[in-house]
Amino acid sequence: MQGLLRDEKIRGRLLQAAVLAVVLLCVGSFIVTARQNLLDQGIATGFGFLFHSTGWDISFSLLDYTIDDPYWWLLLIGFLNTLMLGLICIAVATVLGTLIGVARLSENFVLGSFATVYVEIFRNVPLILQGFFWYAVVTHLPSPRRALSVFDAVFLSSRGLYVPGLNVAYWSVALWAVLAVGIVLLAKRLAGRSVGLTPLRVGWGAMAAILVLGVAMAFVLTPAGQPLIDVPYLKGFNFRGGLRITPEFAAIAIAIIVFGAAYIAEIVRGGFLSVPRGQLEAAAAIGLGRFAIYWKVRIPLALRAIMPPLGNQYVFLMKATSIGIAIGFTDLFMITSTSINQSGQTIELLFIMMMLFLVINYSISTLMNLVNRRLALRGFDNDD
Repeated sequence: MQGLLRDEKIRGRLLQAAVLAVVLLCVGSFIVTARQNLLDQGIATGFGFLFHSTGWDISFSLLDYTIDDPYWWLLLIGFLNTLMLGLICIAVATVLGTLIGVARLSENFVLGSFATVYVEIFRNVPLILQGFFWYAVVTHLPSPRRALSVFDAVFLSSRGLYVPGLNVAYWSVALWAVLAVGIVLLAKRLAGRSVGLTPLRVGWGAMAAILVLGVAMAFVLTPAGQPLIDVPYLKGFNFRGGLRITPEFAAIAIAIIVFGAAYIAEIVRGGFLSVPRGQLEAAAAIGLGRFAIYWKVRIPLALRAIMPPLGNQYVFLMKATSIGIAIGFTDLFMITSTSINQSGQTIELLFIMMMLFLVINYSISTLMNLVNRRLALRGFDNDD
């Protein structure tokens, strides 16, 4: 026994086991005490309430919803609303931030000054204040009868943005996205094998297959007797048909995008500045042109410095969707808060919300770490 205790690794593991046991004991004691206190106050505990009807309505949902639906369905809707908002904001903020970051490195004085002013303004104004600002902007647009229109198909008013949409259910779009990912993975495997196909041909083939699949699904899943494209039109005091982007969704999306793009711009700028000048001079010495140096040398080297902080920024932007409660957007945080007020199941609902956010953010972190490892130079471990 004394011989085992002299082993440093064994002592370390025993100490970790003791600390873990104390932590579990404290957590268990907290749960038992909290449950007993709730029972003494006549407050029910457990997750049975998830199957009770909510009795209240929401303003935005990707899935069909009625006030008779249970709480678990409502939480699923909030989860999907948050996921959709976060992914859209991450995608658009990445593109906008990359352009602004590159513009800050430009030798053009006007372009560089504009990018600098953008970053300094939107990075230093609180996100929730930007949300209130953009909400005030979109709600003070013209009324539906005086809406701004583009080709009588796209309408912008204080009630939201109305655009033509497909007469298909949201689940069919999700199914198409899943099948598209499967096609991309299959194309990647084919491109990696010696089957007589170049990666370029496989890529174009995958894009064509995804497009054909989307068109075929749209025609097959369109309800009988209805057009494929649903164009919005004015009826009474509001628009009917089409796809509506609510003012709440538009305001919070714009706020997160412009705020996140300012930080991503700085990440991109820092990544490009981290490329050693000697690498660029060596590329120029062997005869590479300016575009070739940028595409084949500077961008690949900069990506290795950009990806780690970019992953942290993506996680932050996903968590930032919770400020939608301030302007009435029905995200996961707002639905959880309202459910707590209606059901009184505070601990259970907060636990569910934390687990759902954990799933989203851990998935983003895992994916970004995978990309970072693929970009790492061979023989180097980025985790060290």
